[in-house]
Amino acid sequence: MIKEAKLYRPLQGNKVSCFLCNHRCEIVDSKFGICGVRQNKKGKLYTHVFGEAIAAHIDPIEKKPLYHFLPGTTSFSIATIGCNFRCPFCQNWQISQASKRKETGLSDQKLLPQEVVDRAKNHGCQSISYTYTEPTIFFEYAYETAKLAAKEGLANIFVTNGYMTAEALETIKPYLNACNVDLKSFREKFYKEICQGRLQPVLDSIRLMKKLNIWVEVTTLVVPGVNDGEEELRNIARFIAETDPNIPWHISRFHPNYEYTNTYSTPIETLRMALSIGEKEGLRYIYIGNVMGESENTLCPSCGKTVIQRHGFHSSANKVKDSKCSFCGNPISGIF
Repeated sequence: MIKEAKLYRPLQGNKVSCFLCNHRCEIVDSKFGICGVRQNKKGKLYTHVFGEAIAAHIDPIEKKPLYHFLPGTTSFSIATIGCNFRCPFCQNWQISQASKRKETGLSDQKLLPQEVVDRAKNHGCQSISYTYTEPTIFFEYAYETAKLAAKEGLANIFVTNGYMTAEALETIKPYLNACNVDLKSFREKFYKEICQGRLQPVLDSIRLMKKLNIWVEVTTLVVPGVNDGEEELRNIARFIAETDPNIPWHISRFHPNYEYTNTYSTPIETLRMALSIGEKEGLRYIYIGNVMGESENTLCPSCGKTVIQRHGFHSSANKVKDSKCSFCGNPISGIF
């Protein structure tokens, strides 16, 4: 469905300036922005993906991954096509790298905001996640859905690359409860050459989310030979710890995919090294992802006992009571 976009301003000569994400595209008449789903038509900006879900699934919230936000619950997860990054190792590239510039051959479904909320409630979900691709680029769809969800007592979650503008975050903040942000690297060169974006706006988004009281968890996909050096991982961990040592850090294992197939999966030793670095930098909650049985549990930072036990994407034996460790009474950060 085509709908007039939010967060843009008209310019002279039928151009528009989009300030939804930090590409801040200036788009001439009839052309699309970098995301491939927002088009200038005679001086007005339109989204082409409002209500057009390319994916709609019920997921454990741990799959987002969020380990400290409503653990053990399910989240109704939706996406449209499109993304504002061009990561060559994207696991959802078939839909994230699709565009409305031309026919995709993909089959989406009309799923309007109220229908998303109704499905979430009917399936007993406690939240709606805007995920799989980049939720910023289907902002209007997410925003209208989030408003309705909040009225029905459902939480709203962005699984994001963090490249939205401050204006976008502040607009949706009243309805946005949690984010998992991909912090892919700590080098501008990486973001410029691999993602075709910039690092600093991602760091700014994470800090702003904390300031706006949005629950934040961070994920780093560790790609062999690309972002797996000790200095790089230490800089990521240090930034998170300086922002808030209670932010959970998910160190995720890479498996060959998309344009990165002539390589190998991340060695477990590399992930363990990253975990050790995070601990030395003062992070209190660190998890290894995409590896069954490896550092999945939530441990109390005070007594060291397991307060949430996990197997894969499912949690059990939750020993967090009133946001405190049941064994020693130490606060456990999160929304439980």
